[in-house]
Amino acid sequence: MRVLFHPEARKELIQAVTYYEECQEGLGLQFVKEIYLTIDRIRSFPKAWSKISKNTRRCVVNRFPYGIIYQCSKNEIYIIAIMHLNRKPKYWKERIIEKNAKKKS
Repeated sequence: MRVLFHPEARKELIQAVTYYEECQEGLGLQFVKEIYLTIDRIRSFPKAWSKISKNTRRCVVNRFPYGIIYQCSKNEIYIIAIMHLNRKPKYWKERIIEKNAKKKS
């Protein structure tokens, strides 16, 4: 199953890795490993995680206060956000509109 990132989700990942690495050397690497382990869990069981809207789900990352917001289709997982769980809980919703608009074009 192919995994794609919304451009803003990719930026969020890079920003979080940078932040954790500045806090403690090696912590950024640990964070990115947990993100990719979470993506592997999503890939293995794409419909197992909590629904937060009709077609959108969230899988919580172990060890860090983050969740991966995503949508899945038959052959693709589209990561909408790498979301800090204690900040602006619905900021990513406009990204769904962008993705759907691209599909219609």
